[in-house]
Order: sequence, then C-alpha cells, then structure tokens
Amino acid sequence: MRMSTDKIALVTGGSRGLGKNTALRLAERGHDVVLTYQSRQADAEAVVAEIRGKGRKAVALALDTGKAGSFDGFATELSGRLRTEWDRGSFDFLINNAGIERNAPIAATAEEEIDALYAVHFKGVYLLTQKLLPHLSDGGRIVNFSSGLARFSLPGYAAYGSLKAAVEAFTRYLAKELGPRRINCNVLAPGAIDTDFTRPGFDAHPGVREAIASQTALGRIGEPDDIGGVVAFLCSEEARWINGQRIEASGGIFL
Repeated sequence: MRMSTDKIALVTGGSRGLGKNTALRLAERGHDVVLTYQSRQADAEAVVAEIRGKGRKAVALALDTGKAGSFDGFATELSGRLRTEWDRGSFDFLINNAGIERNAPIAATAEEEIDALYAVHFKGVYLLTQKLLPHLSDGGRIVNFSSGLARFSLPGYAAYGSLKAAVEAFTRYLAKELGPRRINCNVLAPGAIDTDFTRPGFDAHPGVREAIASQTALGRIGEPDDIGGVVAFLCSEEARWINGQRIEASGGIFL
C-alpha cells in the first residue's frame, strides 16, 4: 500500500543497481528522492524521470564519494536544491549506498587498491555522513550498505569485506550518538546480487552463479528487487524500533 509521507531521501549511487532500486522503492512508498551519481548523468536523469512518473519529486546531483574534499560543496548544493525544490532546509533519510569493487588476493593487493576502497567505503561514508548531519532531520534515518562479505569470507575480498565490517561498527556508533536526535541508524548487508556492478565478476568466472545459488538456502542469487524494499522498510514507521542493527538480505547464504 502506498502512503504519502512527504519525506525526502538522499540515495548515493542512485543511478544504477541497488541504489536505483532503492530510490524507486522509496518513491513507491511516497517519498521524494535526491539521488547522486558519479559519472552516469544520463542514467541518473532516467531514474529521476521514472520517479517523477510515480508522482514523486526527484533530482540528481553529481558526487564522487571517494573525494571527501568535495563534500562541503555538495552539502551547499544539496541545501540549495532542498530550498528551491521543496522549500525545506533538511532531508529525512540518508542512504549510503555508493560503492566500487576491487578483487585481489591479500598477497597481491596493491596499496592503491586499498586506498581507493577505503576512500569510498569507509572514509567517504564517515565524512559524508558527518557533513550532512546538520541537514538531516531529527527523527530521520540512516541506512548504510555493508555486504555479506563482512560475515563470511571469500578469497579476493579481504580489503572490501574488512572495510564493510568497519562501516558496520561505525553504524553502531552512529546509533548511539544520534539517539538523542531520534535518528535510527542501521546497516543493510546484501548477499550476492546480480547487478551491473557485480556482473563482470560473475561473467569472468563461469559457474559462480550456480555455486553461490547452491550455497543459498533459497536456491538462487539475489536481484535488485530483493534489496530496495528492505531499505524502504527500514525508513518506515513500522521500523521505528530497529536501531543499531545489521540486517542481512542474502537469501540465507552460507548458513
């Protein structure tokens, strides 16, 4: 059932994959959306058009979450768009979804790869959240994306999984410190999801989809539609008592 709530969500990396699905599911729940993109402006504007087609407002803003030096400018731009589009000075839901992938064994992981992952998956999440806290409404929500790889281990993902585990710890601290503002902070950890983000890795290793499906209780790998609705739920009134938690949406992989 669609319920209009007149709330605004900010979804990083909303031009494709899980970010796009999240933005669309939030719009279907009656929320307006600000989505960010790094380089896929045309894709982002297509998502904006789709959200508007659902009767909600949406805008797309450029943001590289790996460049913390740009966050001041982004916060200023966001504040301006909130004023012009919504006549508001704040938004309600922060969804830290944007990400990159690097895959290498520990012995072969280059320092540059670790730095790139760190910049996006931990430093970027931490500092962007910090920068946007003054613009986040009291009683709002923060949902940080983690990964099943923070719980189970697969060769080649040591740096990625470790940084996602750091985001999970950060989220618990957020929940503690933002409790007085009644801001719920949770982590969503998808399992293996077939998107354009993960597809090159799947395609490079024939049979990996089937192998993952065989180790998943529900017998398949995930799809974007398995994830966006969970984020929308965590932003709902029904989820008001869920706070500081890690929610894994993986179909029961490696139980």
